[in-house]
Amino acid sequence: MVNLLASALSVFEARREPLDCEKKVSHLRGDGWTAAVRKVLTSGSMRRFHDRILRSSKTGISTSTSDIWLLGVCYSVSEEESSVESASNNGLVAFEQDLSSRILMTYRKGFNAIGDSKYTSDVNWGCMLRSSQMLIAQALLFHRLGRSWRKPLHMPLDQEYVEILQLFGDSEASTFSIHNLLQAGRAYGLTVGSWVGPYAMCRSWETLVRFKREADDIEGQPLPMALYIVSGDEDGERGGAPVLCVEDARRHCFEYSRGQSDWTPILLLVPLVLGLEKINPRYIPSLRATFSFPQSLGIMGGKPGASTYIVGVQDEKAFYLDPHEVKPVIDINGVDLEADTSSYHCNVIRHIPLDLIDPSLAIGFYCRDKDDFDDFCFRASKMAEESQGAPLFTVSQIQNLPKSVGHSDVLGDNSGVCEDDSFDVLPANDAASAHEDDWQIL
Repeated sequence: MVNLLASALSVFEARREPLDCEKKVSHLRGDGWTAAVRKVLTSGSMRRFHDRILRSSKTGISTSTSDIWLLGVCYSVSEEESSVESASNNGLVAFEQDLSSRILMTYRKGFNAIGDSKYTSDVNWGCMLRSSQMLIAQALLFHRLGRSWRKPLHMPLDQEYVEILQLFGDSEASTFSIHNLLQAGRAYGLTVGSWVGPYAMCRSWETLVRFKREADDIEGQPLPMALYIVSGDEDGERGGAPVLCVEDARRHCFEYSRGQSDWTPILLLVPLVLGLEKINPRYIPSLRATFSFPQSLGIMGGKPGASTYIVGVQDEKAFYLDPHEVKPVIDINGVDLEADTSSYHCNVIRHIPLDLIDPSLAIGFYCRDKDDFDDFCFRASKMAEESQGAPLFTVSQIQNLPKSVGHSDVLGDNSGVCEDDSFDVLPANDAASAHEDDWQIL
């Protein structure tokens, strides 16, 4: 069904010649079919379609009195508060204000064509790109405005906030647009109109940021921090719990500062595959714990075909921002402090059971300085020690330590082969690429 809608969308949005696979359903098309697709894409039907993919996703706050963790901030809800209207609940009100202040990136339509294609929308295929944009945008918010920043209720807007939004505009002129991400990620399989997995998405960001770093001076960096992809083991990026090497982190900071400093702000991205079709339940306590880290930037993940940006947890549920709403393209000018930025925020509280999110995901962390990084390493090491042999990742001072407990070691007898291949970047024409679809579709 997803592929059928994607093919139909290519006719409606791109107006290009059909591909071979699309010709197989050409007999279904006609004016009536195109009109039906247009109606689906421009109404609430697309939202309901993706809600069905997410299945158990729900909206609103439950009556639970458990603490809510949102990107490193804890919101306490008393029994009295959970039984009355949220408008009178200090904890819930603060949580809702925080959530609605997170930057939301959604599908857009009506932007300039991407590269040589005729795509003027990312509807039905760009959700992972949008999820990754949200995570990077939060890193920039934390860096430039601090974790306590909240969306302004009145004009004028904060200059730094508007400048951040401008970076994610939908054109080649915007540094972190999907146009430029797709260009940077070609070596990892990013193509217009196709889905992509978290690992390829992280590497695409690494490539884009490296290109911008080489092109601009230090003061003009659009991402004013080092970027470190924590992935794989000493033998390469295949299987095993990733190892965060302190010396590698220092090297990334040193290279970012062009030799001027041993430590700079640093963004850590940790792509993971934590199961086969479902997350192995042994990882869920650690996943939940990451949201209590002050350095937390959340998770790129969701369900196959419906990537989201997960920002918080309460009990067994995960709160997320959803990119699956189609909005017209908007041109944000970095000096326009009266701009309408409402489409970059959402007041709807959505959540899904933690054990239903896809096992292929990527976790983000932002460390402002060396002390913040040391605190992160302490928390991460403690989390690994308490993981009962199922760490998300481990921390070491130097490289080439003995191989840590691998994710495949806790998935069962038949999981080793699949896990070992999960992070491969295969050529598009490789027959084995179909094996990656289980996680790449995110």
